[in-house]
Amino acid sequence: MAAIDMLTGGFIGAFIGAAIVTMIFSAIALYIYFAFVFSTLANKMKHKDIAWLAWVPIANLALIPILAKKKWPWVFIFLVPFANIVFFIIWTWNIYEFRKYPGWLALIPVLFFLPVVGFIAGIAELVMWGIVAWRDN
Repeated sequence: MAAIDMLTGGFIGAFIGAAIVTMIFSAIALYIYFAFVFSTLANKMKHKDIAWLAWVPIANLALIPILAKKKWPWVFIFLVPFANIVFFIIWTWNIYEFRKYPGWLALIPVLFFLPVVGFIAGIAELVMWGIVAWRDN
């Protein structure tokens, strides 16, 4: 019986380890993707002098209000719970419209909270940011 318990524990440990490694690689891939997206948007929206900011962790959040034509101190709104979500959607709406895409597409993250649709909304959000960054409309 002890051998079965050790074997089961080994499988569970391996599964948890694989899940952690997968999450780390996914987080790094998402970070690089969004760094490219925001760097490209900064260049296309005539903010070439601060496009490097897209590659700095946490500081890259400062690009979002700047790209939405707000002053940089607006970045501190990210410290306010719930308000940060609302302002992120508003700023995303502004960025989409500046790039000549429908602003209502910024509401896609609202669908994250629905069980089955949330995963699809997450992928749609990634695709939408890529389209806005790399495709000229």
